[in-house]
Amino acid sequence: MQDMGFSCRIPCVKPLLNNRQRQNGLKTKRTGLLLRREERHTNPRCLRSSVKFLQSVMVWGAMSSAGVGPLCFLRSKVNTAVYQEVLDHFMLPAADHLYGDADLIFQQDLAPAHSAKATSNWFKDHDIPVLNWPANSPDLNPIENLWGIGKMKMRYARPKNAEELKATIRATWALITPEQCHRLIDSMPRRIAAVIQAKGAPTKY
Repeated sequence: MQDMGFSCRIPCVKPLLNNRQRQNGLKTKRTGLLLRREERHTNPRCLRSSVKFLQSVMVWGAMSSAGVGPLCFLRSKVNTAVYQEVLDHFMLPAADHLYGDADLIFQQDLAPAHSAKATSNWFKDHDIPVLNWPANSPDLNPIENLWGIGKMKMRYARPKNAEELKATIRATWALITPEQCHRLIDSMPRRIAAVIQAKGAPTKY
């Protein structure tokens, strides 16, 4: 992109500094440090600031080619019992909304609560097939890209507490369109081909 005469292909990610932090940084002296004032990778016009939220939340969400399901904000560590509650109260309603009477195959990663025998029995009891999935394969999971889209939309948000953060996440999630979800699901053949070409190594996805 072009900005004020400086060409920046990929912006560096740096912590966002307030005015006081910037002034303190100007006062710091380091012996032997050589600075190039016009280096593109440190010029403020070429930097993208990263923000550390004071609050954090755990959230579960689901998607299909028809769109996203409701979000679930988790209050505790996800064990088998907690995960099955999420499936009962959030995944099943999402499946009814997104699929209706159509058949579905559920995809999840191999977190301990997901791969537990009790969870496997839950899916069998509800007659829901689960896609066999390789461990550590985020490039094959389109929802990882969807979370990335959400984070990008939130990059200028400044929530002051956990409740504001939740509200921001909900509002951002609501902006995700079925078309975006469909494009991500439609990319699966290309993702699989890329993994095969890379012989199982990480890909651009």
